[in-house]
Amino acid sequence: MKDEQVTELLLQALETELGGVEVYKTALKCVVNTDLQEELNKYLEQTTHHVEVVRRIFEDLDLDPDTRSVGREVVHDIGAALVAAMQKALASGPPQAAQLVAAECVTLAETKDHLNWELIGQLAENIKGDRSKVLRAAFEEVEGDEDEHLYHSMGWGRELWIQSLGMKAVLPPPEERKDVKTAIGAARAKQARAELI
Repeated sequence: MKDEQVTELLLQALETELGGVEVYKTALKCVVNTDLQEELNKYLEQTTHHVEVVRRIFEDLDLDPDTRSVGREVVHDIGAALVAAMQKALASGPPQAAQLVAAECVTLAETKDHLNWELIGQLAENIKGDRSKVLRAAFEEVEGDEDEHLYHSMGWGRELWIQSLGMKAVLPPPEERKDVKTAIGAARAKQARAELI
């Protein structure tokens, strides 16, 4: 393993979770759908806990969670841009448009977050010793949440767009109704949406 790159992944994972807290706080200001508000409140709580989980990884691996890197700075800037986009939508457009922007920003943030945890899971399988145990425990604690965040957010974004286009939307989306946590499950839920209309 390339220890420097392992540390870089963990720094980016921490920054993604920290930024995710801000993304969810801002998204909640944009939400008008009560089901989506409930979902995002749950995800904010989980993401706040994920920050603690990643900080525990740093502590258990004797790494400095305040270390800066170019990659971490880029992740920070992307998170700040997502927050700024939602703030702009909230200030300048109708509430439904801001809600749609928020759903898209959450999906973008969760795409990176999901990738981080997928890679942490890969590390846990391929790294040796105590580091494997630390990473595996964190992965097992968080991965299910991350799958849900990504696939449900994608469904919300799609259905809010469909609604904005004047077509019949399925809200909450099939991914949430079926509690999807896999890519296959998300594909099946998306295919089954016609039955729910």
